[in-house]
Amino acid sequence: MNTNEAPESLESPPEHTPRMDWTKLAPEAFKAMIRLDAAARQGLDPALLDLVKIRASQINRCAFCLDMHSKDALAAGERAERIIQLDAWRESKHFYTAREIAAIELTEAITVLTDGFVPDEVYARAAARFDEGELARLIVAIVTINAWNRFGVSTRLVPGHHTPAS
Repeated sequence: MNTNEAPESLESPPEHTPRMDWTKLAPEAFKAMIRLDAAARQGLDPALLDLVKIRASQINRCAFCLDMHSKDALAAGERAERIIQLDAWRESKHFYTAREIAAIELTEAITVLTDGFVPDEVYARAAARFDEGELARLIVAIVTINAWNRFGVSTRLVPGHHTPAS
């Protein structure tokens, strides 16, 4: 900064506004998503699902879902360092169980379909850690959070206002 420049403001920019409230404009689709989300959670560890939701939301850059699922995970007792390290899990594997690593890796493969398919090795590692029913529900959960992320980023849902349920 030279002497002719004003100091940078410490104020944060204002929040953006959402583009629309899709839940009110497409209520039946919203209700169907809620039912799908509830069905996918059945029989899966909630802590593992939090990691999956956070990881997919990081990849998809859904700030609304990152805010929600990180707060929910912390409220449920998740350690902050596991959430912080999730974006660099390959270098931080010691924070996660083998089962969690398989789920995170599968989440990445399903979320980023640039090759058009989930690699056989990734699927095999997940199949070795989850029984068939769990694996099916895990895939549904991953697909579901990806759908939620796409609603969030396309309608520009605003992060920062989620309060975890008690």
